[in-house]
This record gives sequence, C-alpha cells and structure tokens, in this order.
Amino acid sequence: MEFFCYHRDRPGSMKRREELLEEHWTYMDRYAEQLIARGPTFVGEIPTGSVHIVDLPDPAAARAFAFDEPNHQDGVYRDVLLRRWRNTLGRTMWDFPGGRSGGNRYLVIGLGPGSEEAADLAVPEDREGLIAYGPLLSDDGDRWLGTVALLCAPDPDAACAVLTADRYADIEVHDWEFGGRR
Repeated sequence: MEFFCYHRDRPGSMKRREELLEEHWTYMDRYAEQLIARGPTFVGEIPTGSVHIVDLPDPAAARAFAFDEPNHQDGVYRDVLLRRWRNTLGRTMWDFPGGRSGGNRYLVIGLGPGSEEAADLAVPEDREGLIAYGPLLSDDGDRWLGTVALLCAPDPDAACAVLTADRYADIEVHDWEFGGRR
C-alpha cells in the first residue's frame, strides 16, 4: 500500500530541524527501499515541511512511519497529513527522466470537497514534468479524498493547473526539491 505523508513544520523550528538532520536521514535510510518520493518544501530558503511517499504493508505501519519520525517526535512538525495514495505513474522520483535538479519543482495538494465524485484520476496528457502523481484515498482505499502531484513547472500557477481547480475545496502549492542525503 502506498501512502502520502506531509509533515508541516512548526514556525520557529528551523534550528531544531537542522540539529536533527542526521537523525532524520538515518531514520529515512531504514525505509530507502520503500520510498517512492521524498523531499522538503520551502518558502524562499526556509524549509516549511517534509514530503514522503512510501510503500508500506498497512495503515498501522504508515502511522508508525509518520509519527515515529525524529522531527515529529521532537515537535519540529506542527501537523501531519497522512493518506493512502496510488502511484499512477508507476515509478519513483529517482526514475524521473528530468533528474534531481533543474527547473522549478513543486508539491501540489488538491483536497477534495468530500461530496463530489473523484477528479483528476487519470494521469494528465502532458506528463513530461510529472515526478509523482496520484489520488489521495481513504484508509480503506475506496473513497477519493484529493490528488497529489510532484512536478516541474515554470511557476506556481502552472503547477496548480495540473489539477481541475473547481473540483477541489482547496489546492496548496509548495516549492519542493528532491530529498535525501547530499
């Protein structure tokens, strides 16, 4: 089962985040084979969160992954968005033909309104800039809750355009970069 996990930083946690960097990476090294994508989000140069898309056996394992993470345990993160996810591209970020760098990279989270039928289930026709793409799902995998994309785009508006805006209660766009040890 694939899961999308987005830890959002608590304001003022940058110093502690830096102090825990090696502990965070060591923790993530334990999941290297299960990771589909990972990396920090930013406003300017300031980290604002951490994305992990991971393939784990069940929701309990996903909750353990998300809540045992050292930054979460230490209070660096203010909240966690954890949802089932489906890898519609069928690859990891390391398989992305555009590589680790170059261009503007974004995380786009579209949160469904809860009462509408699913939107954006099919991979967009222009998939060249897509790094990861798929629906957010209920724990049992039966109900669509939204859509997540990691992609290259010229700007945040172009990144947002990967989703059908009027089908979502909210769409967030965050600057994002490939994560992992440097």
